[in-house]
Amino acid sequence: MRKYLVLAMRTPRFDPSVAQPHKDWLDGVRSRGQLVETGKFTDNSGGAYVILAESLDAAWDLIHTDPIHTTGASELTVYEWEITG
Repeated sequence: MRKYLVLAMRTPRFDPSVAQPHKDWLDGVRSRGQLVETGKFTDNSGGAYVILAESLDAAWDLIHTDPIHTTGASELTVYEWEITG
């Protein structure tokens, strides 16, 4: 498994009601052992999370099921993340 950093930046379509479904989705990913870390940006522009996946394609497949993506509330970007320190 590799680590992937997911940046989630809010779009103009962001609706606060998507926060709970997103948290529930993260809980499901965590329960499957695929969520490493999660947090929000203090300026309320979005947040980030680190997931484990077999490949970049698998990471994209997973995050495309996140309610903040499926509702258009946030734009997601994924990077394979090699932590060096």
